Parts: sequence; C-alpha cells; structure tokens
Amino acid sequence: MPDLPPPEMITGPMCCFFLLFVALGPRFAIVAMWLFGNRVDAAFGSALWPLLGLLVAPWTTLMYLLAWSPVGGVSGAEWLLVGLGAVLDLGTYAARPLHSRYATA
Repeated sequence: MPDLPPPEMITGPMCCFFLLFVALGPRFAIVAMWLFGNRVDAAFGSALWPLLGLLVAPWTTLMYLLAWSPVGGVSGAEWLLVGLGAVLDLGTYAARPLHSRYATA
C-alpha cells in the first residue's frame, strides 16, 4: 500500500481555492455585470446600493440582479432566490468565526 500524505495536505489547497471562490466569486460577477451590461444600473436607482451590496452582501446583490426583470422587478417566487442569497451571505459571515475557532483548537 503506498504511503499517502495526511488528509490536511491533500485538501489544504483545494479548501483555499473554494474559500477564495466563495469570497470573490459574487463580487467578480457583479463587477462584470456592471462593466459589460446595463442590468445593474437598471435594477438599482443609484450607484450607492449596488456598491454597498458589493461590499457588504455580495450574494444577496447577485441573486437580486439575477432575479430582477425589467418589466416587474423582483416579484413572487423570485424573492426566494434573493432569500437564498441572504442565507449565503449570513453563512459566509458566520463561517469566519467558526473557522478561526476550530483552526486554533
């Protein structure tokens, strides 16, 4: 049987890549939508809300942009998608203290 490295050596880089994607993925998507289209400007009345969403709640902002339609905005079941974004944002913020707590243990 070959000698395998410990599991933390195998999953270490992949875990970092996943965390980097979770942290920067929605922000990158929002910036790309803002630069290469007019959906962000049409969905929000001013530049303040998408900028605030980009910094504080990127998943919620991204889900709002995906659910938004020019005819009716966000309505009905589309709010479930925005709610999913809020849950992802809360999960992202809740994972930071847990990571530091278990990393030192």
